[in-house]
Amino acid sequence: MKKQNLKFNTKVIHAGQVPDPSTGAIMTPIFQTSTYVQESPGKHKGFAYARGKNPTRQALEQCIAALENARYGLCFSSGMGAIDAVVKLLRPGDEVITGNDLYGGTYRMFTKVFANYGIKFHFIDLNNASNILPHINANTKLIWIETPTNPTMQIVDIATCAQIAHEHNLILAVDNTFASPYLQNPIDLGAHIVMHSVTKYLGGHSDVVMGALCMNDEKLYEQLAFIHNSCGATPGPMDSFLVLRGIKTLHLRMQRHCENGEKIANYLRNHPAIEKIYWPGFNDHPNHAIAQKQMRGFGGMISIVLKNADLEKTFRIASSFEVFSLAESLGGVESLVNHPATMTHASIPKEEREKAGVVDNMLRLSIGVEDADDLIYDLEQALNQ
Repeated sequence: MKKQNLKFNTKVIHAGQVPDPSTGAIMTPIFQTSTYVQESPGKHKGFAYARGKNPTRQALEQCIAALENARYGLCFSSGMGAIDAVVKLLRPGDEVITGNDLYGGTYRMFTKVFANYGIKFHFIDLNNASNILPHINANTKLIWIETPTNPTMQIVDIATCAQIAHEHNLILAVDNTFASPYLQNPIDLGAHIVMHSVTKYLGGHSDVVMGALCMNDEKLYEQLAFIHNSCGATPGPMDSFLVLRGIKTLHLRMQRHCENGEKIANYLRNHPAIEKIYWPGFNDHPNHAIAQKQMRGFGGMISIVLKNADLEKTFRIASSFEVFSLAESLGGVESLVNHPATMTHASIPKEEREKAGVVDNMLRLSIGVEDADDLIYDLEQALNQ
């Protein structure tokens, strides 16, 4: 059986990896080198300088591409490095259509960095993908979406966005971080580029910062690979090794993230301390039917709005957890609680945040793989503060 025909649970173990030919080592070695000896000038074994290529990173890139059912993969030193490379495909005067509920770092890069170079960004409500159409003009080049979004878990219809992109000769890029390739494969739905903050579910152990892009189009890959090498946001071999190791349990971890997420979402749904809960698995969650169609589960990310809680009370609750840790990031084996307004989304102006529902009394929960009963107990004691 060819490896590209393997099922997902097998690909996480084997994709992109072969026993080391020199030793038979089953794990891809950590090629901790900055350069490679050449037989003569320009004549080498595919590796010349480690910013451009490294065998450990190459194995990881092939693995992540396989998980996303893509032909090509590129790994970056952070998720922001990956996003930066995509926007560098554009030129001054080009326009981007994106959502009004974005990760704060993405919003900051778009508005504080690339807007200064003459690129225009439209932040719109993507709960209805047809909202894209009025914003398309001759300068539009890219549609950038997250789904589920960070932190209000909006579900964006990838297939419809892809249809619009193809009809208007636009690039569709999808941030698939919250879902991971275990739950969702945007390439299969027509996306041109899939982006991951590998730091999150793919790495899965809160010990690596990394980003990745996957795509099928060879020309697009060559353009992004040129930017990747030229601009230098490339990860080292040790981090690549750690992510390769982390991916081997991605299917097991995601199964538990989803199981725990469902239990905790149902526990919190009618909790007297909570005004609103965001989790795509509820029948009344906006675009739940689309989530059912394009996802294979609903994940372990939940956001809650606390009832009658000012900022002081919200901070007190956020700081009262014993099993959950108050920290930025998500997708690790441990459960985390985050206050988006002052942490992950602090760079977004308050008025813009609140339009998208990111209010001061919101907490975002990354549900880990601990015992669900312990997590529920911890939530109960913290919410009673």
